[in-house]
Parts: sequence; C-alpha cells; structure tokens
Amino acid sequence: MRTQRAQHHFKARLAPLTQGTHRAWNARSTTLRAAFFLLFALLTATCRAGQNPVPLKTDNKNPVVLVHGIKDDARKMEPMAGQLRREGRVAFTITLKPCWGEVGIDELAGQLARFIDENIPITQKFDLIGFSMGGLVSRFYLQRMDGLCRVDHFITLATPHRGTLMAWLAWNKGGSQMRPNSVFLRDLNQDIATLGGVKFTSIWTPLDLMIIPAGSSRVAVGSEIKIWMPAHPLMVLHPKCIRAVAAELQR
Repeated sequence: MRTQRAQHHFKARLAPLTQGTHRAWNARSTTLRAAFFLLFALLTATCRAGQNPVPLKTDNKNPVVLVHGIKDDARKMEPMAGQLRREGRVAFTITLKPCWGEVGIDELAGQLARFIDENIPITQKFDLIGFSMGGLVSRFYLQRMDGLCRVDHFITLATPHRGTLMAWLAWNKGGSQMRPNSVFLRDLNQDIATLGGVKFTSIWTPLDLMIIPAGSSRVAVGSEIKIWMPAHPLMVLHPKCIRAVAAELQR
C-alpha cells in the first residue's frame, strides 16, 4: 500500500512537470517543423534556380570550349578557362578518353561533338580552343563534322598541324596520325583553307620541343601569334599565353 501511495504521489507530483514538458516540447516541435519547412523551401528554390540554364552568351561574348592535348584531361585547360570565366565568359573543358593515343583523333572528335551538342544549343555560336593534339581533334570536328557552321573563333595552341617527329614515340593509332605526312594529316590539310570560314588563329612557340619541327604549328590560313615560351605545357598555363588567347577572342 505504501508503495502504491508513493507511486501515486510521485505521479501526482510529476504530472504538472510532464504537462509542462509536453507543452514545451510541442512548442519546440512546432518551431522545428516551421524551420524545417522554411529550410526545405529555400533548398528547393536554390535547386530550381540551379536547374535554370546558364546564359551562354553574356555581354556579346560567346561561350568557349577548351580541348586538351595528349596525356592530359580537362584539368589542364582549367587555368585558362578560369581566366575566361573571370572575364565574363562561359567556358567548358572536356576530358577526352582515352587520351594517350589509343584511339584515333577522329574518334576523339566524335566525343567532342557529343559534348558540344549536350552543352551548347544548336543555334548558339561558340569559340573553340585546342591545345596540341586537341587542336587536331578540333580541326576534325570543324572540317569533317560540320563544326564550321557553329564556331565563330578557332584558336590552336602548339598544335602539330603538319605533324611532329615526337609522334614516332607513340606506337598507337593516335600517335601515328600525328606523324609528319601521315594519311590523316594529308587528308585534313588538303582542304585546310576551309578554316578561313572562321576567325582562325594559330599560337605557337619556336622553342617547342614536343612539336618538332616547331614550325609545324604554322599554317597558311588565318593569323598567327608567335610567343617565345620555353616549354610546350606552358602554352596553356603561362599568363602571357592566356592573355594572348583572351585578347584574340575579343577580336
């Protein structure tokens, strides 16, 4: 009986506390639910805003697609892309796979074409930048995949337009296509004049030890910029080269 009374007394004393706790918890629950729904609404709005297509042309500046070279990926072009973005452009970098020459440049151009179709509306003009082998990938897209009608300005950086002796070190399909006088390059160069349909610029360095001879980066169409850069990779990394590209895109 004593135990029952004690339990009854404890329950009687606990009841007001429990009721107060329930009231406080209910109030907190209401506040938490309100906060949750507010946060959900904000996150939903943010997500929806992120789903809106980014305007690809800002202040009359075309979007830009940057294509890396052999043994590289999209990260190689990010310093240049980052600068172009800071100048108000929409810049895309693509990773071509595989990129060690295991497949032909024509196959990589197919990847580039799909990437462009997925990211840039068909009615939108854009600028195209290709580094080293990426310049040949871009040329195949332009000259053999109807890219000329979509591109406004085309820039190549240290691209072996007439081949490089260094390609003899790569005993695979992509490497063989970049050798001087290869069937691939002969075919691509027979109508190189079609690049006159876009604003074409070749940027090259006489000190290039990957493009041998270095003059292979020079072509008889469009315009050229000679930069004394001591290393092949610096053509997309050095501020001087990045500034040269940005200035050409404004032309």
